[in-house]
Amino acid sequence: MLICQLTDLHVRPMGQAANRVSETNMLTERAFRVVAAFNPRPDVVIITGDLTECGLTTEYANLSAMLARTLSIPVYVIPGNHDRRENLRTGLAHLPGVTSDPHFIQYAVEDYPVRLVMLDTLVPGASHGELSSAQLEWLDRKLTEQPDRPTLVGMHHPPFATGIPHMDNIALVNAEPFRSVIARHRQVERIVCGHHHRPIVGQCAHAIVSISPSVAHQVELTFDPTDPGAFNFEPPAFQFHTWHDNNGFVSHTVYTDSYTGPFPFLADPDYPGH
Repeated sequence: MLICQLTDLHVRPMGQAANRVSETNMLTERAFRVVAAFNPRPDVVIITGDLTECGLTTEYANLSAMLARTLSIPVYVIPGNHDRRENLRTGLAHLPGVTSDPHFIQYAVEDYPVRLVMLDTLVPGASHGELSSAQLEWLDRKLTEQPDRPTLVGMHHPPFATGIPHMDNIALVNAEPFRSVIARHRQVERIVCGHHHRPIVGQCAHAIVSISPSVAHQVELTFDPTDPGAFNFEPPAFQFHTWHDNNGFVSHTVYTDSYTGPFPFLADPDYPGH
C-alpha cells in the first residue's frame, strides 16, 4: 500500500500569500500535481492539518477547487491549529469522514490493507493540540475493534518533544494519556504528524512517529530556548509511507521542486565494487 502524506498547506484566498511572502496556493497546487503524476499511483492521500492559514470559508473553497482539478485519488483530511473546525466541516463536507462524527473531525478508514485512524487535535483559539478524554476513549475503542490489523494514526500535533523549543511549546499537551492508549495497541505501527514543518522522527510507546515537512515553507531548525522561531524556504516536500505485509512501513521524503538530472550511474573502470 502506498500512502501519500501532505501537511501544512496553509492555503489562502486566491491572490494572497501566507505571512505576506509564502505563496502557499502555488506551492500546494504544485505538490498536488507531483502526487497526481507519480507512478505508481498512491492508494490514498492524507492531509494532516493546517489545510488553510486562517480557516476562512474562502480558503476552504480555494482548497476544494485545487483538489478537484488535480487529484482523483481518495483524500482524507484532519484539522490543524490554523483551521476552523466548522468551516472545514462545511467547506470540505464532500471528503470522506469529515462529517461522520458530530463533534470532531475524527474517523477510521477501513478500505485498505492498512487501517487509517485520523485524529482531530484542534483546540479552538489556541496553537497547541489536545485530545479530550472522550476522544481518547473513542481512540481506545476504535483500536480495540481490530487488534490484529496494521494501523497508521494520523494527527496534526506531534505527541513527543522534538527539541525545537518554540514548537514543542505548542505540540500535543496531553501526550502521556495518548501514549498510554497507543501502548495498549501493538497494531499501531506508525503515527504521522505535521505542525513542525520539518522532517523529524521520534517514538510514542512502541510506535514510530514521523513528522512530514510542509509542502510550503519550513520552520528553521533551532535548539535555542530563547529563539522565538522563524520560517524559511528550504525545499518544500511531503512523504510517502509504503506498507508491505512482509516489511511493514518504510517512509520516503519527496521534494516538490525540479532539480537537475537524472544522470545515469556510469561506474569508472577503477571502481572496486561490482
